Formats: sequence, C-alpha cells, structure tokens
Amino acid sequence: MLGDFLAREWQFPKFRRVGKAHVTDDVFEGTPVAIVKPRTYMNRSGTALGPLIQLDEFDLSTDMLVVVDDYALPIGTFRIRSKGSAGGHNGLRSIEAAIDSQDYARLRIGVGPLPDDGIDPADFVLSELTEAEVGEIAELLPTIRDSIECWIRDGISVAMTRFNRKVTPEDS
Repeated sequence: MLGDFLAREWQFPKFRRVGKAHVTDDVFEGTPVAIVKPRTYMNRSGTALGPLIQLDEFDLSTDMLVVVDDYALPIGTFRIRSKGSAGGHNGLRSIEAAIDSQDYARLRIGVGPLPDDGIDPADFVLSELTEAEVGEIAELLPTIRDSIECWIRDGISVAMTRFNRKVTPEDS
C-alpha cells in the first residue's frame, strides 16, 4: 500500500519486475530513490535485495529504509528507527541475514495490537485487514510519506526526532 502511494505521490514510473521484486526508481529532490516491493514470502524478504546490495555506491546504513508492519504497535501509528534487532519480525530477520547487519533504518507501521484470543502472530499478520483498519492506515500514509521525505532530505536522526512520538492510551 505504501509503495504504491509513494510512487503515485512522487510520480515515479510504473513498477517493473527486477529479480525477486517489483521496483520503481527515479529522482526525488535531487536524490536517486528506488521503491522495492519484494515478490517473495515475507520471511524471505532479504532475497529481494540482491541487486541493491551489489551496488558499490549503496550504503545500507544510510541509503536503505525498510518498511514493515508491526503488531506490537497500535494501528494508526508508526516508528522510524536507525537500527535495531528484528524484534521477532521474520521479514527483518531475512533482511539481516542477507546483509549480515542490523545497521539499517526501518519504519514499522502499526497493525496491532495482537488480540488476546491466542491467535498465532503469523496468522494474525497474514489475515486481511478490516475496512476500518485499511482506512486508519490510509489516513496515516501522508504523514509516513512526510517522514520518509524527511529521512531522504535530512537523515534518520532528524526524521526520528520529528516523527516518533510516545503513544498514550488515548491514542489507541
């Protein structure tokens, strides 16, 4: 959803198949940008990075922002971080295995909380979002876009300071 939104907003060309991903790339405010949507199972997301990690000029610690859903965050929220662990996210584990590092920026979009009914987390994240949940995420897309544009222009530290905020019970 976010990749398509950004491509439309930035007027990038249509996505094309490149290896195990759909990719569109262009220049955003003087910076080359590629939007990569893996065409793999989530737990194999790292394999879609092959073409990128082979580029000499590509610095994973500053040039890559990985976007994932996260059931540990309430729906309608997101967090941007400069690095960290996979935190139980199999897609991030796959990426870390592919690049042999945890030193890359990530943006987690809340799809939680995980229900208390004992559902397996994998089943939860693979289930369809309700219309209301899709609406909440869609409302958040312009703010997420702004955070990504800030990351591109000003770097991860500025983006984190500007866009991460503490979630209070009233926000949930």
